[in-house]
Amino acid sequence: MRSVPSIIHLDMDAFFAAVEQASKPSLRGKPVIVGGLGGRGVVSTASYEARKFGVHSAMPMAQARRLCPNAAFLTGRFEAYRANSEIVMSLLRERSPLVEPLSLDEAFVDLEAGPYGPALAAATPAEGAQLVLALAEDLRADIVERTGLTASVGAAASKLMAKIASEQAKPDGLVLIEPGSEKSVLAPMPVRALPGIGPATEQALRRAGLTSVADLAEAGFEELVGLLGKAHGAGVFQMALGWDERPVVPDRDAKSVSVEDTFEVDLADRDRILREIDHLAARCVRRLRAAGRSGRTVVLKVRRFDFSTLTRSETLGGPTDEPEVIAATARRLAMQVDTTGGVRLLGVGVTQLADYTQEDLFAQLEREEKGEADGEGEGEGEDGIEEAEGVPGEPAVRRWWPGQDVTHREFGPGWVQGSGVGRVTVRFETPYSERPGRVRTFAVDDEELAASGALPLRPPASEG
Repeated sequence: MRSVPSIIHLDMDAFFAAVEQASKPSLRGKPVIVGGLGGRGVVSTASYEARKFGVHSAMPMAQARRLCPNAAFLTGRFEAYRANSEIVMSLLRERSPLVEPLSLDEAFVDLEAGPYGPALAAATPAEGAQLVLALAEDLRADIVERTGLTASVGAAASKLMAKIASEQAKPDGLVLIEPGSEKSVLAPMPVRALPGIGPATEQALRRAGLTSVADLAEAGFEELVGLLGKAHGAGVFQMALGWDERPVVPDRDAKSVSVEDTFEVDLADRDRILREIDHLAARCVRRLRAAGRSGRTVVLKVRRFDFSTLTRSETLGGPTDEPEVIAATARRLAMQVDTTGGVRLLGVGVTQLADYTQEDLFAQLEREEKGEADGEGEGEGEDGIEEAEGVPGEPAVRRWWPGQDVTHREFGPGWVQGSGVGRVTVRFETPYSERPGRVRTFAVDDEELAASGALPLRPPASEG
């Protein structure tokens, strides 16, 4: 373990929602919820203003609307999120070549490998801590200057503690955990604070009377191995003591994304199993989107009542992150497995990952908007807006999505507030507008209105 807290974990604050607020002056300081807007959509990110109403990520969008009906509900603009993520990651790489991105808005950095490494190596623990604090504050200031967005940063001697520190720092803060204080910092925390402890493991520990990290440390190696198995038990014991020597791995390229659940009571009902697969597919998609990826092969994992584990996979025609596609594929795979004796564990994953594409986003949004798709074909216009086939011989109708970037030949750039009944409402403002922009309504097929790319959150240098 290091004597200087030279590993930092950076987590952008409510990243997707914050980008939307920075892009749209009329939404600053107001609740914003980003996610799928269809009947089965879920919240991807909620601004802190929306979180005060109880809205959180992974919540069904219908529930979010009930809790916070006056929020702005927007679809994702991954072009904008990726562009700002690249700015943040480039600032991290200026501090060190060892940057380990976890998603578009989160990363570990090893400062010892960067230009300040020699100074950190020569410093006393107290001097090193002060230097790390200064570097972290400079980093947060640079992010604000370049993007207008805020970040929370945790600094510690290990990845485990740096991640915990950044959670304590939220929102828009900086927390440093002194080397040597790991065990005392962890002791009062609930067991779920440790990575790798999910609901099933938490219940197993709770039945043994272990509810805090201090309880885990006191239980000892042997008891935890007996409860959780050799590998998992040993890992949990080490984390409970604050031991973590994992290195920062630069530009980690995940080979797959997956989620799984172990059930307290074996599932025997086929409909219940399929519902659980739908939930797992939705969680898997959230992880895919957080990493800005899509995948081509869907994998289903089933552990049966007798502990036999089976996997089934299906490769699609192209990469996707559509929850309906992944869920439907996983359901088909489940029909190939005999589950009559009961199921202990289910998992859904995606492999053969590819970079997220804007086409993936529009396909997903179109399906969510339709709800239960009727199978009729639709095409995409040259400007990137879905065009739904109508009555033969009549022109196709363009479809617009809340939050989408547009430009009008007369009024300039803006964004879609909503559409319906043949009309689309647009607010004309940019990230650089001094006040909320004017709102105007047009026919959905107005030839002077077109989709456009996302503007940077800060104006180009030549424009001041």
